[in-house]
Amino acid sequence: MAVGEVMRMEVPTGGDLTVSSPDLHVLAVDDSIVDRKVIERLLRISSCKVTTVESGTRALQYLGLDGNTGASDLKDLKVNLIVTDYSMPGLTGYDLLKKIKESSTFREIPVVIMSSENILTRIEQCLKEGAEDFLLKPVKLADVKRIKQLIMRNEAEDHKTLSHSNKRKLGEDVDASPSSSSSSSSHDDSSVKDFPSSKRMKSESDIFSPFI
Repeated sequence: MAVGEVMRMEVPTGGDLTVSSPDLHVLAVDDSIVDRKVIERLLRISSCKVTTVESGTRALQYLGLDGNTGASDLKDLKVNLIVTDYSMPGLTGYDLLKKIKESSTFREIPVVIMSSENILTRIEQCLKEGAEDFLLKPVKLADVKRIKQLIMRNEAEDHKTLSHSNKRKLGEDVDASPSSSSSSSSHDDSSVKDFPSSKRMKSESDIFSPFI
């Protein structure tokens, strides 16, 4: 299953929902409790597992990117998508995006930025830094469904690519296996034994020549 259980730390009340698989685990970040509840509800309607946090700093703590968590503590943490507000006190959504993309562990996780301000330079800046999409508030159910379909399609393509790669590697391993070389070598040796050397044939000819 693409999504695992999060067992590492306590989640804020109402911030975690487990639904029937397959599902996506989404980390939603917003300092506004109203907006946080809205995006959480939309994600739940779309059959996503949701964890909500109230700041970029809390998001880093949850992901273990605050410098206080070892990599071994993150083995059970599976997040498929991060949705974050842009304008937050302290660590902004843009800052959070950059931190995630600098992480070797989480850089491949899609990050979607939300904002109530339609500022073109801000949008372009986020997309340039690797944001998957930029949504204008109020976020609609259609926006969430579109993002979910995109993520699921990307994950399916990645899984397909990995499967083909593994099959190709397995085929190469079989071709290079010692048994194949040994079998070929054994066959060559038997062929040599079936035909006496020219030196042996000449010796036998010398022995029987007086009787001919």
